Amino acid sequence: MTLALAINACVNLIVGWALLLAWRSDRAQLFSRDLGWAFASQAMIPAAYLMQAQNDGVVAALGTVVIVGVSALYLSLLLVGSARLAGRMPSRAEAFALGAVLLLVAALLVPLNVQAAQAVSASLHVAAGLVATIWLWRHGGSERLAGLLLMLLGINQFTFVFFGPAGITLQATVAAMLRLTLGLALLHAAVRRSNEESRRLRDRFLQLTEHSHQGVAVVRGEDLLYANPALLKIYGLSALTEVLTLWREATMPPEEREQARDRHRKIIAGELRQASWQGMRYRFDGTPIQLRFSAWRIDWDGRPAEQVVVTDETAQHDAAQAMLYQATHDELTGLPNRVALLQRLRDLCGAELPTPFALVLMDVDRFKLFNEAHGPSIGDAVLRSLAAALQKALAGRAEVMRLGEDEFALLAPGSESDRTAHSVAQAVRQMLMQPLALPQHEFFLDVSMGMATYPATAREPEALLRAANAAMHEAKRTPGTSVQFAEERFERGSGASLDAEQALRAGMKNDEFCLVYQPKVDAQNKTLVGFEALVRWDRPGLGRISPMEFIPAAERTGLIGPLGNLILTQACQQISEWRGAFGKTVPVAVNVSPLQLLDPGFPELVLRTLRHFDVPPGLLTLEITESAAVTYMEQAREQIRQMRAHGIEVALDDFGTGFSSLNMLRSLPLRTVKIDRSLIDPMPAPDATAVVKAICDLASALRLDVVAEGVETREHARAATAAGCDVLQGYLYARPLSPEDAARWLSGEARA
Repeated sequence: MTLALAINACVNLIVGWALLLAWRSDRAQLFSRDLGWAFASQAMIPAAYLMQAQNDGVVAALGTVVIVGVSALYLSLLLVGSARLAGRMPSRAEAFALGAVLLLVAALLVPLNVQAAQAVSASLHVAAGLVATIWLWRHGGSERLAGLLLMLLGINQFTFVFFGPAGITLQATVAAMLRLTLGLALLHAAVRRSNEESRRLRDRFLQLTEHSHQGVAVVRGEDLLYANPALLKIYGLSALTEVLTLWREATMPPEEREQARDRHRKIIAGELRQASWQGMRYRFDGTPIQLRFSAWRIDWDGRPAEQVVVTDETAQHDAAQAMLYQATHDELTGLPNRVALLQRLRDLCGAELPTPFALVLMDVDRFKLFNEAHGPSIGDAVLRSLAAALQKALAGRAEVMRLGEDEFALLAPGSESDRTAHSVAQAVRQMLMQPLALPQHEFFLDVSMGMATYPATAREPEALLRAANAAMHEAKRTPGTSVQFAEERFERGSGASLDAEQALRAGMKNDEFCLVYQPKVDAQNKTLVGFEALVRWDRPGLGRISPMEFIPAAERTGLIGPLGNLILTQACQQISEWRGAFGKTVPVAVNVSPLQLLDPGFPELVLRTLRHFDVPPGLLTLEITESAAVTYMEQAREQIRQMRAHGIEVALDDFGTGFSSLNMLRSLPLRTVKIDRSLIDPMPAPDATAVVKAICDLASALRLDVVAEGVETREHARAATAAGCDVLQGYLYARPLSPEDAARWLSGEARA
């Protein structure tokens, strides 16, 4: 009996240990763990039987307790393991609840005699075996056999019930055989399930890779161990057998092969966990393709290898290149455009070892007129023909680019950049001596060219462009095909003009403009009879700016209207303040731009401003230039008539510099004529005096007052007074005054 029980214990231990080892090799097979511990626990039963056979009542009772307790543990693990084997996956709470119930049953069995307790235990084992058989029956094979063996193990326990201690040897022997068979069945189930899981993983891998749009390769050294269909398609292969070795050498540019070998070595050695790169490769037919790669180390057939995932980005690359070409090339001619020119200039100027080069900007003369005469389709054909002719004439000597409507750029490298620029310009001249031939047409063209060189003219791309552009506009002053080399004054002039226009807008917004007032004195008694308001610009960082510098910019940008309104407002406000301070004041003259005369609402604007500051119309004089009156005669006549009707005086400024006629003086409802300083300056020369006297006589006949501007010496004053001028204005009496200084004139503190 002792030997049988020992064999039974050994079988339980061996089978339990084998199942636990199976679980450790595949942790997903949890049933192996549960049943392994169940078998291991049964190794204690033989020793408990021996304890029951002792004459000592306490030892025998302890043996019964061990048998009942181990049986409860065994049944709990048996049911949980069987459920897992059947795919039922009980929760931990359910397992603990089952164990608690079985322990409770075991506790109830302890007071019973040995055979009665064994009968109940055997019944529980049979029931557990039956439940397991029902769970496992649908799985067939090893699982079904395991269920039957579990039920037979329960039935075998009735041997002790029927035969008592004499049947222990038989029961232990049969149990050992049944458990050994059960262990083999369970091990077979564990191995089969591990194999099935491995097959599922392999099938899943194949499904993921075989149907993937990305290429997947497994590489070891120079050998291509695996390639999915997508990779074969990317490289233009039909089967892996077509290229088992030299895969990289056949598809990779030579200059990248050594780098690829080093990267592969590091990945295999574990020095590089993951790598990503991209670049151009070649299909096996030689077609270039753009690919992106990711790689890492894997185990393949028990040895390290490199898995590479390959994404074909050829279509995206080609689309990006097409967009880049479209962004950097002119659609009409196919030439590089302004964006490309700026990039080329940045590359050339920013090179580590920059080399001299010449930039020529070329503009077709009167092309707008050409388009109007022949139509845009012919104009486009001319531009295409000119682009082709330039490329042919300058092949190998300069890059040809189209920057805009009729503007081209020629970029020519050369150690002697000045000579290179002149050589390119001469080649263009020679080309344009022949007509551009179009179907059914021949045209001769003239162009204006501006040249700048690096580094002599400038070292920055934008500065080179500005210099060449300024030179090109200067060249347009010369008729026919002309060339102008960049000079600093061209760029400075155009840059300053643009800067002034931009700053002018900010100055209007920031109230940077103010008025100064130059006195007008009576020619006979030299008393103050009026002021002329003159605008000044206090530009931040540059100080006070003369109107000669910013008025042209205001007229170009259309700001002369708002600026004129600002001057009118400030002058009326100052008149109002002087009236409040002194009770009365003298008229103030304000200059009016020709563009203001074109505004039908200008008279109403003047009246509204006067009413706003409560200024009588007689205290405001508007001065218009002679050239404006001549150019806009009809508008000027109507505007002056409306203002005179409301009591506003109008003066004709700069008289004698334009083409005014007696009829204009007679037809315009003027009050005053201001003789330009250019006629006053030569006085008292007899011829100059005669001219001024003639003007004064004419004005007297037309009942017009005469103001002499530019009176700087006493000789000027005496001659102008003698010639018949009524009012004198100039530096002899005062330079333009601040409002505070002008107020002192009004108060009588200062006099001419």
